[in-house]
Amino acid sequence: MSLEVSIMTAMKEAMKAKDQVALAALRAVKSEILLAKTSGTGEELSSEDEIKLVQKLVKQRKDSARIYDEQSRADLSAPELAQAAVLEQFLPAQLSEEEVIAVVKDIIAKTGASGMQDMGKVMGMASTQLAGKADGRMISTIVKAQLT
Repeated sequence: MSLEVSIMTAMKEAMKAKDQVALAALRAVKSEILLAKTSGTGEELSSEDEIKLVQKLVKQRKDSARIYDEQSRADLSAPELAQAAVLEQFLPAQLSEEEVIAVVKDIIAKTGASGMQDMGKVMGMASTQLAGKADGRMISTIVKAQLT
């Protein structure tokens, strides 16, 4: 089942349950999918593109929540985190930090990376290999830690 069909089904359930937080998050995904479809490229969205859209929306919500927390605005942070949680159910299972560390160590061993000058090479391979399975910020942090 495509992401768009799953989103529509979840929207119907959220409407029936009168879950405004879930409905807002799902409408945002639907809007992004429609914008991507009508972008003028004429191509269908692949499942990878759909996952990237959802990841972008989750990241936006988490970043907003982090900013609200820094400003002591828990009243604004909570809905953002709730929406992120709703959206995360449409993403593939995320790898744990230990699993990401293992993958990064393997990439470092394969590339022969020895220091921070090789971070771009390692990040490129790690981002490609872990696409949709781990957050970019976590990958970056782990790569920096492993290369120093």
